[in-house]
Amino acid sequence: MLIIQLKPRHHYEREIIMMRIRCLCFLPFCLALGVAAPTYGADLVTAETTLPVFDAHLHYNWEPAPHLPLEGVLALFRENRVTGILATSRPNDGTRALYEAQSKDLWVVPFIRPYRVRPDIQTWMSDPQTEELIATEFKRGYYRGIGEFHLTGPAAKAPQVKKTVAFAVEHKLYLHAHADDEALEILYRHSPEAKIIWAHTGFSTDPAKVEAYLQRYPGLWCELSYRYGITEGGQLTPEWRRLFEKYPDRFLIGSDTWVNERWDNYASIMAAYRGWLKQLPAEAAEKIAYRNAERLFR
Repeated sequence: MLIIQLKPRHHYEREIIMMRIRCLCFLPFCLALGVAAPTYGADLVTAETTLPVFDAHLHYNWEPAPHLPLEGVLALFRENRVTGILATSRPNDGTRALYEAQSKDLWVVPFIRPYRVRPDIQTWMSDPQTEELIATEFKRGYYRGIGEFHLTGPAAKAPQVKKTVAFAVEHKLYLHAHADDEALEILYRHSPEAKIIWAHTGFSTDPAKVEAYLQRYPGLWCELSYRYGITEGGQLTPEWRRLFEKYPDRFLIGSDTWVNERWDNYASIMAAYRGWLKQLPAEAAEKIAYRNAERLFR
């Protein structure tokens, strides 16, 4: 008698295991009848083993109306095996809608965005109403961070930015910062205790400098939407493969659905991530795809 002891680490692994057991149980009947076992099981295994993804840069903007209805967005996540999102929207109505939907298929990590309308990107750091907006939203009791917000160079020195960092540290919130290298360093000068999700990882910051930041700032995680230079011809470049394998706990992936085109291309964005994740060792790929988010936000 064959005894199988199974310890799946994730719900999708349980699904795969049960499907394989059903296939094994059916195989003897096929052999006894002298017929080939059906091949649909392999197709099912392929579908079920699609790597889950936590989208760590998701905007569901309502300005003036969302590109997709809520049910359409939730369906898109299911179709692409996106099991969790870091939601940050303009205004915050979109994030609240996603969180309050309480979808059984989707884990929503809501962040407070300090924007009401798009022009706030340029003025939030000097707008006296920013502080009130953050404090009012925070009272809802379920937010895990502040951002995404945009900062370039010395703009990060603004008193309102320093207040935002202090508020985040006091309340154990993450900051989701679309910042250049200079602004990132200023944020950490405001508080070395800050926990920052670095949107786009500087876009084109040299990988060696990214590594230096990871070593200098233990509370830094790098989000990879729009990040230049990760692949070349569909293959991981040597410098990024080395970073991912050396620091697999410090990276997250995201879609950045800031314009409608990103929603329309959502499936191809997720497919591109899975294309290079599968080139990494399985443990590193899983951490970057979803396990890092589980560790940070659960």
